[in-house]
Amino acid sequence: MADYILRRILYFIPTLFAISIVTFFIIQLPPGDFLTAYEARLATSGDQIDIQRIEELRERYGLNQPLYIQYWKWISGVVRGDFGYSLQWRQPVSDLLGQRMFLTFILALATTLFVWIVAVPIGIYSAMNKYTVGDYTFSLVGFLGMATPDFLFALVLMWIALFYFGQSVGGLFSPEFENAPWSWAKVLDLLKHLWIPIVVIGTNGTAGMIRILRANLLDELNKPYVETARAKGLTEWRLTAKYPVRVALNPFISGIGDVLPGLISGATITSIVLSLPTAGPLLLQALLSQDMYLAGSYIFMLSVLSVIGVLISDLLLAWLDPRIRYQ
Repeated sequence: MADYILRRILYFIPTLFAISIVTFFIIQLPPGDFLTAYEARLATSGDQIDIQRIEELRERYGLNQPLYIQYWKWISGVVRGDFGYSLQWRQPVSDLLGQRMFLTFILALATTLFVWIVAVPIGIYSAMNKYTVGDYTFSLVGFLGMATPDFLFALVLMWIALFYFGQSVGGLFSPEFENAPWSWAKVLDLLKHLWIPIVVIGTNGTAGMIRILRANLLDELNKPYVETARAKGLTEWRLTAKYPVRVALNPFISGIGDVLPGLISGATITSIVLSLPTAGPLLLQALLSQDMYLAGSYIFMLSVLSVIGVLISDLLLAWLDPRIRYQ
């Protein structure tokens, strides 16, 4: 196992290098660059375009250089911890991402815990009590959760919170805490606003995980090793938790590689609806304005999370399921 871990860690370098190349050149596929989009916006609004100023900016930021030189300038800075300069926001990319990635990570972690805490017991209950009223009820709720768009669910919960409880839950902080330094009062204010994003973003994943766990557990409950354990006198709940649940949890573990990047990038529309200061809306604006350093750095960080997540899921699978062995 130690050799496997070391080998996978060594694979990080060429994998991330290849991802960085693909990421940078895909971002460059649309015609033009940030300044081209900036000129188009000025022309649309009727403002005068200073061609000389545009050329000076293109020279200053190296946008008139070949793509491979622009890539080398960016990736050599990333290695040193310098992700470049955001042309749209006019500040270092590391500062922009640092402000938003912390809150994004908190939201992603809280949503992941919500999905697991809700989905695992419900999935086990539905499998052990199949075709009962409870099973049908949870199945109906699960189908509704999978079918309802997140942004629509967000609007409904915002209306309920405002109309019935008189609480405005847009964003993650109240206006007086948005720019305030961290304190216990700010943490409590964050927790007060955090429940709606968690429920909205986590509902779809929870519903899907319930269906997956129920189906996998039903496949395992009638296998010979379960019947043998039952014949030895183990109680039904102890038997289920000790053997078939471990096998049925494999999809949960194998999906860890997609959890972090999926939660961080997949809730962009919901974040816009709820006015969340997370990284998803920032990426959307960067792509629309062709802010290559900001967009490239953000996508590269998601790729790093994906690679780390896949490694963690593989190691946990080897620990959880004794049938899995790495030679």
